[in-house]
Amino acid sequence: MESKIKWGILGPGKIARKFASDLQLVEDAEISAVASRNLNRAKQFSDEFNVEHVFGSYEELFESKTVDVVYVATPHNYHKDLTIQALKHGIGVICEKPLGVGSSEVKQMVAASKENNAFLMEALWSRFNPSIQKIKQLVDDGAIGDLAYLHADFAFYALDRDLDSRLLNPDLASGSILDIGIYPIFLSYLLFGMPNEIMAKSKFHENGTELQTSMIFDYENAQAVLFSGLMGDSKMEAELSGSKGEIFINPRWHETDGFTLVKDKEEKVFDLPLKGIGYYYEILEVHQCLRNNQIESNLWSHQNSLDLAELLDNVRGKCGVTFPFET
Repeated sequence: MESKIKWGILGPGKIARKFASDLQLVEDAEISAVASRNLNRAKQFSDEFNVEHVFGSYEELFESKTVDVVYVATPHNYHKDLTIQALKHGIGVICEKPLGVGSSEVKQMVAASKENNAFLMEALWSRFNPSIQKIKQLVDDGAIGDLAYLHADFAFYALDRDLDSRLLNPDLASGSILDIGIYPIFLSYLLFGMPNEIMAKSKFHENGTELQTSMIFDYENAQAVLFSGLMGDSKMEAELSGSKGEIFINPRWHETDGFTLVKDKEEKVFDLPLKGIGYYYEILEVHQCLRNNQIESNLWSHQNSLDLAELLDNVRGKCGVTFPFET
């Protein structure tokens, strides 16, 4: 691998532009190629980010030998096929969450990573956020004692979106659970592990799209109360309570720049400003893994993604959330 790691962007939309802006902050990163099924969209992205290689199909990029790793930012239902194609070409992949639509897809993607000895990571950027990393360390070190309670929400109003949008079109794996519910579920999993029982209930659009979901994850000595929704805004705060203290994560908690630890009636404020938008930190992790010839991250491993997919499956099963393309 040359001194700079060469990136390819698949699906040059809004999220890809945010990711690319943070890629520009990483000294040993180069955006070498972009691909879209719409060549004009790829050219617009190329002009914006000064990308040398532009392709009107994903297969052309995979065969071009112009990249070391690709960022998959397409709608959810394209993740599996594009990721597996890239891996078969020996190209590393960081794929937007959810890694796949269901655990069966994630299993196939992980298998392809291992079979082709190629790097694969779910773009769960919150895992690499400095505040989330510090909170995880404090919890593991017993700073707030035995964990008892977590509350985390993620919601915004999206009913004004086009019905063909990825948020509202069931053919694109629409709804809140996979798109934003994954964040509260991730936080509960990160701090508590796999729950003993899940309770969940959803509200639906007339076209079948799940619009909001309330969840309780029940653990042996703790509970997590989680929520995701597209019917209105929420504060997007997160609170963690233990036998010796509490942690309050600044909103929007999934991209937070700090938190407050309350212990013995005293508050300690942790200010951890982000570099760029916040994708910067997962990019650094990808680079470290690639340079160490790893096929998975130690911070967010293949098994972590498999576990998260299982939790998402469980929640969807409780609520009766399915998509037309699923058999």
